Amino acid sequence: MAERWLTIVGIGEDGLDGLPPATRALIADAEIVFGGARHLALVEPLGLKETRRWQSPFETSIEEIVRLRTRKRVCVLASGDPFSHGVGATLARRISAREMHVTPAPSAFSLAAARMGWALQEVTTLSLHGHPIALVLPHLHPGRRILALTSDAAAPGEIARLLTANGFGPSTLTVLESLGGPDEAVREVRADRYDLENVSPLNVLAIETHAESHARILPLTPGLNDDLFETDGQMTKREVRALTLSALAPLRGQLLWDIGAGSGSVAIEWMLADPSLTAIAIEPDAARRARIAANATAFGVPGLDVKAGTAPDALAGLPSPDAVFIGGGGTDDGVLDAAIKALPVGGRLVANAVTLEMETLLSVVHRELGGTLTRIAVSRAEPLGSMTGWRPAMPVTQWVWIKRRETMA
Repeated sequence: MAERWLTIVGIGEDGLDGLPPATRALIADAEIVFGGARHLALVEPLGLKETRRWQSPFETSIEEIVRLRTRKRVCVLASGDPFSHGVGATLARRISAREMHVTPAPSAFSLAAARMGWALQEVTTLSLHGHPIALVLPHLHPGRRILALTSDAAAPGEIARLLTANGFGPSTLTVLESLGGPDEAVREVRADRYDLENVSPLNVLAIETHAESHARILPLTPGLNDDLFETDGQMTKREVRALTLSALAPLRGQLLWDIGAGSGSVAIEWMLADPSLTAIAIEPDAARRARIAANATAFGVPGLDVKAGTAPDALAGLPSPDAVFIGGGGTDDGVLDAAIKALPVGGRLVANAVTLEMETLLSVVHRELGGTLTRIAVSRAEPLGSMTGWRPAMPVTQWVWIKRRETMA
C-alpha cells in the first residue's frame, strides 16, 4: 500500500451498483477521498473517513493530492474511464503509474458507441468539455461519424447551429444523456431542426454528418482554397502555402512561430495537420490580428495564440519554437538573426521573399549557412480578351534551413 498509495476509481451514473465489491472496499479503505459533489454523493453510503471536493482552480486539488504522496491512502473518483479525457491523465503527469491502483469504468465514448452501434475505432472522438465547440469544424466531412463529449445542456443546440451555419444542417444528431444511469435517454434530431428541450448537462452528442452542396469542408491536404480565409490580401497564397507547409514539415507536439502572420493561413494549416500542434502568430496590425483570430475559430483551431508586436522585439519571452516561418516582403531588420538564434538544434526555418531586397538577404544567408533556396513561380489561366492566357503571380523565393550543431557558434 505504501507503493500504491493512490487509488483512482472510475464511477458511472449507476454509482455503487456498478462497482464490484473489491472496488467498493478500495474506496472505503481510503483515508481521504477526492471527487466532485455528484460522485461523493454516490459513494456516501460507504461511510467514508474524509472527503474533499474538487477546488477551483482544479490544479489546487492536484497539488493537494501530490503533497499527500505516501503519507495517506488517497482515493480519487472520476467519471467513467479516468484516462479518457479524465483526471487520471492529469495525475499521471505528476505521479508514477507504479504508485496508482486504477479501476476504470466504461468511458462515455464507449457507452455512446455501444448505444449507437458504432465501431469506436472508426469514429472521431472529441472532448468539448471546457473547450470551444469550434474544435468540431475540421472533422466535418460527409459521412463522418463523430462522438463529442459536451460541457452542458446548451452545447448540443449550439453545435447544431454551428453545423447548420457551415452547411451541415442535414446531419443527424443523437443526444445521449446520463448514459449508464437510471435517467438515461437517447434522442435524435436533424441539426437544422434542433428543438430538444430539458437536455441533461451530462450528455454525449453523436453526429452523422451530411453536407449540403455549399458546405464548408476542410480537406485534409495542405494548401486550402484561398477563398476559405478572410483576408485583406496579406496572405500566403494556396500553392505557395502548400509548399511552405511541406518545407516546415510539422511533427507531433511541435510549436511554430508565424512571424508577420497576415491572415494566419500558415499557422492555421500548421495546427490543422495534427491536434497536438501549436502555433504563435505574431502580427503588428490590430485589424489583422482580429482577422487571424476569426479565421482560427472558423477553421476549428481557436487555440492559435495571436501576439501583438513587430519582430524581432515581439519575439522576446516567447516559448522556444520548433519551426519558424517568416513571410512578407520587408527587409528583415534583424528578424532572421533572431529566428536563427531562437531555434533549437534540429529546428526548421522557412522564409519567403517577394521583394528584391528580401531575396537578396536570403541569398546572403543561403551562401553563409546553406539550406535550400527555391524560386516558386505560379501562373493561372485567365481571360485575355476573347481568349485565355497565362497570368503569372509574383514569384516567391523560399529559403529552407535546418539548424545543425555545426552552426551553433
